[in-house]
Amino acid sequence: MEIELGGTRVRLLAQRAAFLPEHGLLLVADAHIGKAASFRRFGVPVPEGTTAGTLARLSAAVAACGAQHVVFLGDLLHSARGRQADTLAEVERWRDRFAALELTLIRGNHDGHAGDPPAIWRVKCVDGPVHVGGLALLHHPDPLPGRYVLAGHVHPAVVLGGRANERLRLPCFHFGESVGVLPAFGEFTGTFALPRAPGDRLFVVHGDTVAAVPPRATVEAA
Repeated sequence: MEIELGGTRVRLLAQRAAFLPEHGLLLVADAHIGKAASFRRFGVPVPEGTTAGTLARLSAAVAACGAQHVVFLGDLLHSARGRQADTLAEVERWRDRFAALELTLIRGNHDGHAGDPPAIWRVKCVDGPVHVGGLALLHHPDPLPGRYVLAGHVHPAVVLGGRANERLRLPCFHFGESVGVLPAFGEFTGTFALPRAPGDRLFVVHGDTVAAVPPRATVEAA
C-alpha cells in the first residue's frame, strides 16, 4: 500500500512499518524491546520470545523493502529494568547480521527512562524532529507547522464492528490532516483506538495485508 504524505511517497508495510522509497528509510515506531523482561522482573507471567518475534519482524521488513537505514520513532527500549543480558545479547546478534544497516533512534518518552541503547548496537540517537522531504519524524504526534508529522507513541488500533455485534481490534496506520501515527512495532505492546475525525485515513494491518478502512465502516474509539 503506497500513499503520499507531505509530498513524499510512503509505503505501508504489513510488518507494521513504513518505508520512504525515495530516501531508503524504514520507519519503525515503538519497538519496546525488553518490555516482557521488565514485566517478568515484577513477577508478571508474560510470554517469552517477544524480542525474537520483534527482531524477526524487523528482518522481514528490511528484506521486504531493501532499506538502507532504519529510523526508530522512539521507544526502542522499554525500560531500564528490561535491559537484561540475554535481551541485549539477542539484539546484538541481530545487529551483527545487519552490520551495514544504518540505525537512528529519535528518542521517545520510554528512552528517557531506559537510556540510550548500548554503544555496540551502533545506533545514532537524536532528539526530534528529523526532517525528511516534506515530513517531520517525531515520537509524539504533535503538529509542526509546514511539515507533515509521522510519529508513534499512541500505538493506534481500529475496532471494527459487525452486524451481529462482533468486535475486532487490529493495529492500524492512522493519518490525520497534518499528523500520521504508525502502529506499534513491538511484539508485546498494547493498542489504543483513536477517534476518527472527518477526512482521517485508516489502514488496518492483518497478517500479510495492509488495507484501507472505508470511511463508512463501523469504527469505535474504544
